[in-house]
Amino acid sequence: MHLSPMDDLLKTLSALELALHHPGSTLTFREFDALLHPDFHEVGKSGQAYSRAEVLNFLSLHPGPMPTAAHDLQVSLLTPGCALLTYRSVHLDTPEPLHVLRSSVWQMHEGHWRLRYHQGTVAFC
Repeated sequence: MHLSPMDDLLKTLSALELALHHPGSTLTFREFDALLHPDFHEVGKSGQAYSRAEVLNFLSLHPGPMPTAAHDLQVSLLTPGCALLTYRSVHLDTPEPLHVLRSSVWQMHEGHWRLRYHQGTVAFC
């Protein structure tokens, strides 16, 4: 079966996104570093803004995958070489499941998709 270009993009970006936090991820620090765009920044589910350096520092202190499940992944092409990936995640390491709406901007940089921006917003079900 042949995937449409948008289905192929969704498959590619979903795999990259989930590799960042999906249980069983075996990304090394170097591989994680390579997935982040040089101008990456994030707004976490707490509302706190984080720089690329802060995110990489956090990851160096907290190695290992986060117990998170993701679903309802959708992609929109913003411009050629720039796409928005949205989805819902559930943190499984809290007493009550924590649902988060997530948005990630992926940008083609030096021939590879790299995460340019990420935001998580707590969703009250």
